[in-house]
Amino acid sequence: MDELITLDYGSGGKKTARLIEEYIVPAFENPALRALGDGALLSGAEKLVFSTDSFVVDPIFFPGGDIGRLAVCGTVNDLCMGGGTPKYLSCALILEEGLPLRDLERVLASMRAAADEAGVQIVTGDTKVVERGRGDKIYVNTAGVGFLEHPGLCPDAIRPGDAVLVSGTIGDHGTAIMLARSGMLQSDLCSDCAPLGALCEAMFETGAAIRVLRDPTRGGVATTLCEFVEGRSFGIELQEEALPLRGEVQAACALLGLDPLYCANEGKLLCVVAPEDAERLLAAMRRRPEGKDAVCIGTVTERYPGRLTLQTAPGGSRMLQKLSGAQLPRIC
Repeated sequence: MDELITLDYGSGGKKTARLIEEYIVPAFENPALRALGDGALLSGAEKLVFSTDSFVVDPIFFPGGDIGRLAVCGTVNDLCMGGGTPKYLSCALILEEGLPLRDLERVLASMRAAADEAGVQIVTGDTKVVERGRGDKIYVNTAGVGFLEHPGLCPDAIRPGDAVLVSGTIGDHGTAIMLARSGMLQSDLCSDCAPLGALCEAMFETGAAIRVLRDPTRGGVATTLCEFVEGRSFGIELQEEALPLRGEVQAACALLGLDPLYCANEGKLLCVVAPEDAERLLAAMRRRPEGKDAVCIGTVTERYPGRLTLQTAPGGSRMLQKLSGAQLPRIC
């Protein structure tokens, strides 16, 4: 019997990686795709960054945002992580019969506001409608193009001794969605959904030796950092006591048996930077609202090559792997 697609293949973890590496990349083999960045780097009259993403989040309206804001921010941020300055987006909508027009208007207004905030224009798109029961209210695809301003950002540039920074509290988006979906939300916790272009520009203006940037969405901080070290001669050590976590996130994850290191973020970035530049870069990040809680959470080390480890508060060491299974499906 043929193997079937399950929700695990959309988790951003091991099965997502298998789907990409064993099926999708071989089907479309080319150098731009093989790099597997958040966006492809394209050659032409100008160096371009190109990215696309689809959004199926449930519920479509949640504390701190909605599917429209999420779609714009998600694609804009992917372009920024590739060293690009986002310029133009497309918007493709798959609407289910029975969706109230007022909900569509609300989503479109949110997309326009997020695009204005990010300094991009939505310039083309497509709309399809499916029968009632054949979709789930609304799905959105956005693709984006930007100019490559800061080339060379990739895990290959990482060196032992480098500092690992995060721009703020982790797990906010995934936890907010989880609580909203379950009806358990009884606090002020909101998704961190936000465009990160201004924060990235402030970081580049420091002249710091930034090795790589990545927004830890599906699979969270742990899965993203595992991708940085996979198959390499270095590892990364995180310090548990340094991890910035909201109390509400810790409590909700403890209640439901989840690990915040694997919860999605939609307005945070990870940065690996030369150690001598770390404090200067953190100071610049903290001057921006999107980076006010930025901290150093770990270092690149030659111990445990190819591994991500967590130094726990009691003094132990824990190996972290890519997310296995779907901790929470339809998170973005």
